[in-house]
Amino acid sequence: MNTRQNIVIVGGGTAGWMAANMLQQQLGSSGFNCILIESPDIPTIGVGEGSTPQLKSFFSALGITESQWMPQCHATYKNGISFKNWSVDKDHREYFHPFPSAVDQHTARGFLQHCIAKQQGRNVDTQTDRFFLAAQLAKQNRSPILKSGAVGISYGYHFDSVLLGKYLQKLTVKQGVQHIKSTVVGIKLHLNGDIKSLQLADGQVIEAELFVDCSGFKALLIQQTLGTEFISYRSQLFNDSAIALPSTQLTPLTSQTVATALNHGWAWEIPLSNRTGNGYVYSSDYCSAEQAETELRQKLNMINYPVAAKHLKMKVGRVALHWNNNCLAVGLSQGFIEPLEATALHLVQHTIESFISAFSAGNFSTQHQAQFNQRINARFDGIRDYIVCHYKVNQRHDSAYWRDNRANTNMSNSLQAILECWDKGGDLLAEINQQQIAGYYSAVSWYCLLAGYGRFVATQHKPTEALVNISEIERSLQQLSQQFLDQNQALDFLAATTEI
Repeated sequence: MNTRQNIVIVGGGTAGWMAANMLQQQLGSSGFNCILIESPDIPTIGVGEGSTPQLKSFFSALGITESQWMPQCHATYKNGISFKNWSVDKDHREYFHPFPSAVDQHTARGFLQHCIAKQQGRNVDTQTDRFFLAAQLAKQNRSPILKSGAVGISYGYHFDSVLLGKYLQKLTVKQGVQHIKSTVVGIKLHLNGDIKSLQLADGQVIEAELFVDCSGFKALLIQQTLGTEFISYRSQLFNDSAIALPSTQLTPLTSQTVATALNHGWAWEIPLSNRTGNGYVYSSDYCSAEQAETELRQKLNMINYPVAAKHLKMKVGRVALHWNNNCLAVGLSQGFIEPLEATALHLVQHTIESFISAFSAGNFSTQHQAQFNQRINARFDGIRDYIVCHYKVNQRHDSAYWRDNRANTNMSNSLQAILECWDKGGDLLAEINQQQIAGYYSAVSWYCLLAGYGRFVATQHKPTEALVNISEIERSLQQLSQQFLDQNQALDFLAATTEI
């Protein structure tokens, strides 16, 4: 390329700065300049405070160590998610969803064997705590970091999302991305429908070959300007509102996200190194914002707590085309699946990585645009189905919200086939492989969910002899867990080696 071309990112926050950083790093040497326009009048939502393991690969690709970013963002290690009170069955009131790791290959086989046996009516133990190292580490408030300093298993993070956005901003500007603080007040199009330029409040006119919409739920470019269709998930996922309310730091500091079912949704508990992130994701069709806040404060014993709660509305669904004309939507502008499995940044990262691959393979054209959109839509829908399943298989009877979720028949053919396969005692692994959806959630994750809720249709007989030696597995996991630092120790080590 003889002349440099512009890529303009509209909107900051974590999504905008992640996009700017990755695009600059991967496409800067191919003749592209990255410009990020951020309105000083629009605050960052800044509620999401958890990630999947994919975020580690993002920092690794940028050459950023945990000692560089984690202390600056009050970040902690995350072994997985504990789900509480989604079932009223006395044996299934809580289960742990671990991140899959190579170390679990042997014990996971035993877990799957027991799940299959229980589907067939054998009353054997299927508690994930007894089969997975991550569950043991979370129970003991241990980190995924070995005492030797090496990484022991796959893990995610908890973090202050506002501080993460600010950290990425400083990093990205150093990489050469131009940062313009102004508000977009006008947009001009080419005759073919591509975006030509942006008119800013300070009088500047910014032209570019590619525009990236990180404007949040506003979706200024992808929806308001280009009219891209939005496909709502509301008939499958009822929740449309959230409340965030911080509290003091947990002592001892835990290493898991906790998702506790409440009357009209669920509450999150996220341990940061300086405070605890709390919130309530709920449906406004079943309770008011005031009722939801009262319920959350009662749960936290914070009725008279002086800190104000932050109320948010969620637009759950996705656009039909994430890359439309010369505009790529990233983050909330492209869609949002409620935060139950902390997939928001995973989808941001995957979208950008997939776009760079498709854009480069097509010699920086729209040649592979259709295939890209199909892949991103499939990932959104696959993650949606896994989250819908949490609500569909819930065992609560105490409110219309939970009863209606369980009775809801609005689900995809994919999810319907999975549940039918499970309920009939079929080969779930084969079903997931046949559908080619293991890349979204593995078979082990599906088994953890369905067994964790106690969804076993077959009549359970008296306890029978275990198919594997669970006591030996537990002893092995207990011994192995002693080799890991607890959460506080791991964070103290990071703080002592903090790099600027």
